[in-house]
Amino acid sequence: MGFDRKQVLCAMLYALAGMGLGIYMASSHNHGQHVTHAHILLVGFITSMVYGVVYKLWLPAAKPVLAWVQFLAHQAGVLAMCSGLFLLYGGFVPPPALEPLLGFAAVAVLLGAATMCFMVFSTRKDWS
Repeated sequence: MGFDRKQVLCAMLYALAGMGLGIYMASSHNHGQHVTHAHILLVGFITSMVYGVVYKLWLPAAKPVLAWVQFLAHQAGVLAMCSGLFLLYGGFVPPPALEPLLGFAAVAVLLGAATMCFMVFSTRKDWS
């Protein structure tokens, strides 16, 4: 399976999770997880979908090592970020205990974005 498909499949799972959380918040009239909901949909669904499109259109022959680093960094970061935010905004874990997890998550997502930028800017494929 190519990295385009991996990213799109992950994106669709984040879409289901984000929409499910949104429906739960609406039905319970408790919108305390709105930050988590937004991160699942924006960082998880939208960003993963954009990465999938970029792989398909401009990086079909991406270097496997860089593509794995990008994919794993982004996905690990999103999962850690959304899990940490869910625990934080649900009041399950005190904020100081979550700071290392959320710090790791932010750096991992940034690493994924930086790796994607490097791959896009270093490709020789025609952009027209």
